[in-house]
Amino acid sequence: MLNRYPLWKNLLIVLVLAVAAIYAAPNLYPDDYAVQISGSRAVHEVNDRVMGQALSVLENEGIAIKSGGIEGGAGLIRFSDSDAQLRGREVLARSLGENYVVAMNLAPTTPDWLMALGAGPMKLGLDLRGGVHFLMEVDTVQAVAQRLEVYASDIRTTLREQRLRYRSVELMEDGRLAARFADAETRDQAQSRLRRDFSEFAFEAAQQEEAYLLFISLNEQTVREIEDYAIAQNLTTLRNRVNELGVAEPLVQRQGRNRIVVQLPGVQDAAAAKRVIGQTANLEFRLEALADASRASTEVFEFRSDPDRKATLEREIIITGSSVANANAAFDENGMPQVSITLDARGGQMMSRVTRTSIQRRMAVVFVEHKTRNVMERVDGEMVERRIPYTEKRIISLATIQSVLGNQFRITGLDSPRESSELALLLRAGALAAPIYFVEERTIGPSLGAANIEMGMKSVQIGFALVLIFMLLFYRVFGLLANIALTLNLILLVSVMSLLSATLTLPGIAGIVLTVGMAVDANVLIFERIKEELRSGSPVQTAIHAGFSRAFSTILDANVTTLIAAVILFAMGTGPVKGFAVTLSVGIVTSMFAALVITRALVNLVYGSRKLEKLWL
Repeated sequence: MLNRYPLWKNLLIVLVLAVAAIYAAPNLYPDDYAVQISGSRAVHEVNDRVMGQALSVLENEGIAIKSGGIEGGAGLIRFSDSDAQLRGREVLARSLGENYVVAMNLAPTTPDWLMALGAGPMKLGLDLRGGVHFLMEVDTVQAVAQRLEVYASDIRTTLREQRLRYRSVELMEDGRLAARFADAETRDQAQSRLRRDFSEFAFEAAQQEEAYLLFISLNEQTVREIEDYAIAQNLTTLRNRVNELGVAEPLVQRQGRNRIVVQLPGVQDAAAAKRVIGQTANLEFRLEALADASRASTEVFEFRSDPDRKATLEREIIITGSSVANANAAFDENGMPQVSITLDARGGQMMSRVTRTSIQRRMAVVFVEHKTRNVMERVDGEMVERRIPYTEKRIISLATIQSVLGNQFRITGLDSPRESSELALLLRAGALAAPIYFVEERTIGPSLGAANIEMGMKSVQIGFALVLIFMLLFYRVFGLLANIALTLNLILLVSVMSLLSATLTLPGIAGIVLTVGMAVDANVLIFERIKEELRSGSPVQTAIHAGFSRAFSTILDANVTTLIAAVILFAMGTGPVKGFAVTLSVGIVTSMFAALVITRALVNLVYGSRKLEKLWL
């Protein structure tokens, strides 16, 4: 009896190993430290002039670079180390100003021919290298103010329906609403009605000169509920936006009272991530003010596309972006970018009710952005940088209402297809319930993860070396063949992880070490089974065949049990635990293939065609 594989099976194994080698090869090319420059809006294009300015600034500051140019519509400048990257980002952010987003990144160095085959390196988690860390603060004060604006609109509606004439209902700087009336009787009637409809408010009557006032303030419990809701809603929205970005194993969680941590391991476009995740954009739909409207009930806004053009709109908001159920980027009949919007039931009712009585009037779509501006102030004789939040509202479009609008309509007047895609993504993922501001931003590189990388790789090397020595000493030629199969198993594992775009974390390295042990465990079972067959008097070739075939069920049982545990870890775990589960699952499959197929092919190649009387095992 001879042990041989047919030619087609040997060729198939060689083909699998060749493909694995190709897709594992990109991991031999480490990423470059880089900064990516992109426009904060579509109108701010990154061109040769901007790149020339950026490179000139770096040269004047004495910061060495490896290369710089425009790649994929964005500027990309590569550095030799993380220190130069950090200094370069700070200098460029200060020089280019608010019109451009300067984000730290890791730029791939994979050769073009590998990228043309779809091969890319395995991503590393934040605890090793690669990824973006954002610490953001939720403006809970603004969240309460936004809710009060909605309440103010509801109060105006209630007063009009009850025919209680009022002069104004406005939000004051101290966080209270102030309703003004012409006489005390109307004010008292309004207080009685509002007290019945709005139990979350406390009311206080007052008189200032000829105005009769009703101060309306939220109770403490309601304020706390609004703040908690805003943070919870922002968490949900940020998770939706991260999912839209397609980031592997993201972390979005609350930290402290009003802060949120977002970690994006393995992210490739840090600038886009910052622009989408940190975008606090929302929409407001308002009617254009009538000619005879009072100034107290109107506001003047600039147009986004032309700041010199202005329009006067009503203060009352019809609906906001929170009423959007779905949004998709498209093109209109003239080939211009647009966003098709579907409203939820309540939003559709509000839009229908307002537009039914506003045919031939114009309605504006107002783009709302909450931003921050850093200013230097002198405090106790020292210059201190302080962040000042502000809100920017500009009109996207102002169109005449031709018919009653319902749940579906479209927004035009956008600058580019990219802007329409980003706006649709933001509306689809949900509007933020409160503005968020970047408190901290960093890309985790070797400066923080070097120790983990070094210890992790050392553990793999030590474990791998001990296994190789053990197999050589105990099983001689068979041990050498098993070691070759074990090396090929690591290549298979890395290639599959790269193909899956999996993110390798420190627990993932632990999964690799465990995989090495499990892979050699399968070979030990096979070789010990062959020794038993030889001791029972079986011929050498029969013993080899029986060793592989009879050890199969034991190996399968052991690996399936571990695979079930890995699947449970993946389903129930989060973050690094999932990384460990993925690495372990892939390692189980590749180790079984290596032990049962590759090792068998190598044994067949060395011993399969020989007539042996004795086997040194």
